[in-house]
Amino acid sequence: MDPEPIVLDSLRKAVDAMPDDVPLRLHLATMLLRAGQRDEAVRQLGAVLQRDPGNEHALGLLREPAQPAGQPPPAATTADSPERAVVLPPAPPAGSEAADPGYDWSQAEDELRDVVPAMFVGEGDAGSAEADAYGAEQAGLTLADVAGMTEVKQRLEAAFLAPMRNPDLRRLYGKSLRGGLLLYGPPGCGKTFIARAVAGELGAKFIAVSFADIIDMFVGQSERNIHELFEVARRNAPCVLFLDEVDALGQKRSQLRHTPMRSAVNQLLLELDDIVGSNEGVFLLAATNHPWDVDSALRRPGRFDRTLLVLPPDATARKGVFRYHLRERPVVGVDLAKLARQTDGYSGADIAHVCETAAERALLDSVRRGEPRMIAMPDLEAAVAEVRPSLGAWFDTARNVALFANDGGSYDDLAAYLRRRRMI
Repeated sequence: MDPEPIVLDSLRKAVDAMPDDVPLRLHLATMLLRAGQRDEAVRQLGAVLQRDPGNEHALGLLREPAQPAGQPPPAATTADSPERAVVLPPAPPAGSEAADPGYDWSQAEDELRDVVPAMFVGEGDAGSAEADAYGAEQAGLTLADVAGMTEVKQRLEAAFLAPMRNPDLRRLYGKSLRGGLLLYGPPGCGKTFIARAVAGELGAKFIAVSFADIIDMFVGQSERNIHELFEVARRNAPCVLFLDEVDALGQKRSQLRHTPMRSAVNQLLLELDDIVGSNEGVFLLAATNHPWDVDSALRRPGRFDRTLLVLPPDATARKGVFRYHLRERPVVGVDLAKLARQTDGYSGADIAHVCETAAERALLDSVRRGEPRMIAMPDLEAAVAEVRPSLGAWFDTARNVALFANDGGSYDDLAAYLRRRRMI
């Protein structure tokens, strides 16, 4: 029996409200398959695999032949697993006259091309894919391009940049280059921008990767991706290797239920040990919004043993962010200092949203007038009143960490900032 359209609509609304609920998406995909809506079902299953690579239930549903509307998919079969077991019929040999006319293999490949990557690729294709995924580039900017953030720059210079730029003095004072630097702080405050500026200061190549660039649904492939990433960095030395959202890639193994993810964290630890043991010219930077979720092994001496708190932009930095996002827009009579005072506590991303909102107001007014006009202070001030700071939830969590989980003084700088802001 086909699912009622109202049931499907309710499930879609529930998925929109809880996009990371994998079982709910799987249920919706199953109902869509029963209703014959295979295209939408494949999109839902693709979303499941983005959140849970290797989900056997989703992969099984993807491999099912298309079912006519009203006919349910095959039922579960094994006593060992409650999930559906699906047997995929073997593809007929190319040119075979005995091919089953009832199953369109070309259509199946088209449906799955953007969801499930090819399992086997030629050697040349693999090499080009890796080069594209982990391409080293010139940073194109330096710390002089980072507005404000004087304290961050000073700490970067003392802990990271000065020893690297002065090898003779480093040897004289016995300063080690072991380990990497972990940038942490609220989202949207310029951690990636700072990492790129550090690469420019060193005159080094820059490689930035995230969780999605490395983790793969196939067993063993994530470890291979991590190894290849570090090999690319070594071949391009001097190179700054930047791991964005490292809490997703190097999350606490005690919280990992899936062995493939634990293996990926172990592989990352092995590569970090190789970096500090025998490789020169590869400088490690990482960024996270949640350092308390990073596996403690990643923060031991010789790995990411130095941390730097990157806070919301100060007044000078806020002026620079406004200037950057308004530089190519038609503006008149803008008082950057006043805007900086009005946006205390805003992240760089919040300020970018303010500029976008002000541009929208001017655009809509121009449409009503029938002629274009400039973006002025009233537009920006109205946008500031509309766009509220987005960092409240992060600081709520950070406050609890600073008060109750500051083991060994790891978050003393965070606690000092919260006291200055009278948040604790």
